[in-house]
Amino acid sequence: MTTRSKNGISKRKAFSASSSVDLSTIEPSSFKAASQSPEWQSAMREEIEALHAQGTWDLVPLPAHKNLVGCKWVYRIKKNADGSIARHKARLVAKGFSQEEGIDYYETFSPVVKPTTVRLILALAAQFQWSLRQLDVKNAFLHGVLQEEVYMTQPQGFASKHHPSDFVCRLKKSLYGLKQAPRAWNERFTSFLPSLGFQASNADPSLFIQHSSLGTVVLLLYVDDIILTGSNSSLITSVVGALTQEFDMKDLGKLTYFLGLQISYQSAGLFVSQTKYIKELLDRVDLQDSKPCPTPCLPYHRLLKDDGKPYSHPEQYRSIVGALQYLTFTRPDIAFSVNQACQFMHNPMESHVVAVKRILRYLKGTLDFGIWFKPGLLHLHAYSDADWAGDPNDRRSVSGFIVYLGSTPISWASKKQHTVSRSSTEAEYRALAIAAAELAWIRQLFCDLHIPLHVPPLIHCDNISAIALSSNPVFHSRMKHLQIDYHFVRERVIRGDLLVQHVSSAEQFADILTKGLSIPLFQHHCSNLMLGSSKHEIEGACKDINGPHSATCQKIEEESC
Repeated sequence: MTTRSKNGISKRKAFSASSSVDLSTIEPSSFKAASQSPEWQSAMREEIEALHAQGTWDLVPLPAHKNLVGCKWVYRIKKNADGSIARHKARLVAKGFSQEEGIDYYETFSPVVKPTTVRLILALAAQFQWSLRQLDVKNAFLHGVLQEEVYMTQPQGFASKHHPSDFVCRLKKSLYGLKQAPRAWNERFTSFLPSLGFQASNADPSLFIQHSSLGTVVLLLYVDDIILTGSNSSLITSVVGALTQEFDMKDLGKLTYFLGLQISYQSAGLFVSQTKYIKELLDRVDLQDSKPCPTPCLPYHRLLKDDGKPYSHPEQYRSIVGALQYLTFTRPDIAFSVNQACQFMHNPMESHVVAVKRILRYLKGTLDFGIWFKPGLLHLHAYSDADWAGDPNDRRSVSGFIVYLGSTPISWASKKQHTVSRSSTEAEYRALAIAAAELAWIRQLFCDLHIPLHVPPLIHCDNISAIALSSNPVFHSRMKHLQIDYHFVRERVIRGDLLVQHVSSAEQFADILTKGLSIPLFQHHCSNLMLGSSKHEIEGACKDINGPHSATCQKIEEESC
C-alpha cells in the first residue's frame, strides 16, 4: 500500500504556542495545566495551608472494609462586578459521588435563606436607611465537624513525603464535595450565633435577629455568604469582630454584589439588578448579538406538550431554563414565561426552545432592568389572579400573586394549580388562598423582626364571587372540595388579619404572572412592578410619602383602615 510517508510527503504538525496563552486568565481543567501557572500554584498552596490550619485531616492507614473517597482540584477565577479578576481560587473537592449512604453520610439537608426574605430585608434597609455589610467565610465548609468516619485519598501534588502512598486522609472536618458538608457547616455556624444574642426566625431558619436596648441587628446566611444590617452601625461592627474571631472571614464592606445580585445605592433608594448574570448567560448561548423582543412571550400564547419534534439536546435546555429560574429573583416580568418553560424539562420540544430563545431575546433588550427599593408606607398589600383552565395540556389553572411593601414588590410567584378547577371562582379562590398564605408568612417575619404593622394586609382580587366567598358565610355543596382554602382565608378575614378588596381587571398587577400580554399592557404592568433601569425614573412609582404620587399610596392605607 502506498502511503504519503513512503513517498516522502509530510505535513508539518501545527503546535499551538502555549507560551502565548496567559494561564492566569483561564480556569485550568487539570492539575497538570494549573501547575504551570505561578498564580494557580500559589492558590493551591493557600488552600492546602488553610486545610492544615483547620486540622481537616490526619494521615492513617486505610482500615479494612472502609470506603475510600477520591478528591480533585477545582479552579475558579473570582471576578468583580465589573468583570475584572478579583482573585484565583483553587479548591480541593472530595468526590462525594463515591460516598455510600448509611456509611459515609446520613443527613444532608441544609437550609438557605429564601429570596423573599432577602428582598424584604433590602426593602427594610431602604425604608429605615440601614447600612448593609457583606461577609464571606473563607473555606466555610472546613469549619464543619464531621460526625461520620470518612477516608479520602491524599491531594494530588501535595502527598506526604513520609507516607506518600500507604496512608490516606481521615477527615475530621467537612470538605467541599462531601454530601454532608453543607449541613455540618450550617450546624457549626448556627450553633455559635446564640452566644452573640441572635435568635433564628420562626419563618426562615436562615434569618437571625439580635434584639437589644441599643438596636436590632439582622443576619442573613446563604451557605458561606452573609449579609449584615440593622439600626445600629456600632452593633454591626461588634458582630463582625466576634464572627471574625471565631471563623476565618473576609469583610467585603458595603454590600454591592451578592449571589449574582448587583446592588447600587441611589438617592431614591436601592436598585437591584442581575445585569452581569444576564450577559454571561447570553454569552453562554451565543445570543449576545440577537435582536431584542418587546415581551418574553407572545400574547395569550401557550406551549403544547407534543408540539413539533423533540429537542436533540435536552440537557442544554434544562441548563438554560434553570439559569432563567434564578433570574426571576429580580425579574418578575419573566416569571410566567419561565414557569411555562419549566414544565417541559423532562422532554423539551423544538417549539419550547424557540420560546426560551424569545425570553433570552427579551432579556437582551432589558439588560439593565432591575427592581427599585424605595422608602414608603410600611404597609403590606398584594394582588392575586388566576387564569382559569389556561393550560391546554391538562386544563389546570395558573395562579399568580405579587406582594408589595409600600410600593416595592418583595414576593411574587407564577405557578400552575395542583388540581383542575370547575369554575373561575374556584380558580380565583385557590389563588387567593395562596396569596393569603404568603402574606401570613411575611407577617411572621415582621413579628420576628419586632416591626409592627398597624394596618392589616390587603389583597386585591378581580373576581367578585371569590371576594364574596371570603367574607360571607355562604358555602354551597358544590364547593365542598374547597373547604380547606375557604376556612384558611375566611378565618383571617373574620379575625381582621386580612382584608380582601375588589380591583378592576385593568389594574390587576398580577395579570402579568398568569398569561402572556400585549405589548402596551405588558409595559404598563412592568412599571407597576417597579421594574426599570437605574438610569431612569420609574413611571407611576410612589416617590415618597409627601411626593406627587403619595395620594395613591395614602388611598391604599385609608381603604384598609
